[in-house]
Amino acid sequence: MRPFAVGATAALLSVGLFLALWVSPPDSYQGEYVRILYVHVPAALAAYGAAAVACGASALYLWRRDLRWDFVGRAGAELAALFSGLTLLTGMLWGKPVWGVWWAWDARLVTTAVLFLLYVGCLLVRDLADDPERGRRLSAAVAVLAFLDVPVVHYSVVWFRTLHQGPSISLQGVKLAPEFLLPLAVNTLAYLALLGVLLAERARLASLEVER
Repeated sequence: MRPFAVGATAALLSVGLFLALWVSPPDSYQGEYVRILYVHVPAALAAYGAAAVACGASALYLWRRDLRWDFVGRAGAELAALFSGLTLLTGMLWGKPVWGVWWAWDARLVTTAVLFLLYVGCLLVRDLADDPERGRRLSAAVAVLAFLDVPVVHYSVVWFRTLHQGPSISLQGVKLAPEFLLPLAVNTLAYLALLGVLLAERARLASLEVER
């Protein structure tokens, strides 16, 4: 299944890129900068997914002490750090032309930065521990606790007064025009597929590292 999964993910990413750059029109307010949306939002959702995987696998490792769950939890933590970092970077690239600043002490930005730092810390405690088993336990515990920040990040634009715009897609309806919705949906699906492929590959590599 690996070649099929990689090929399907590459195809989705290619279609998403085409829709984002050539099919999606400029926004009436943001202009061409709206295209950052097609990386920013999918990366954020991929970060949520990676954090959920890290939390679930880490909890199972703490319960069962099965190294296979540690491999998955480690992969999830690394990808949660990667995608939350990408979310921050694209948000800053969007914020400079639209808000006029690279960084604002906005609730969504701050909570996302905290999420990124939590998963970086999760990886650091693993590598800095003298005892590998103790490092795995500490890393798993941090991964479980770090997931508590995910709902805070997601609902920060609802709970707090922020510069960041509110949710465009919610239970109350869709506030996004159809010409923007299709590229966003395809890119979101592509990034989630990419997350799945990277999780499987990183967990497999972690297993091979232990065997070696």
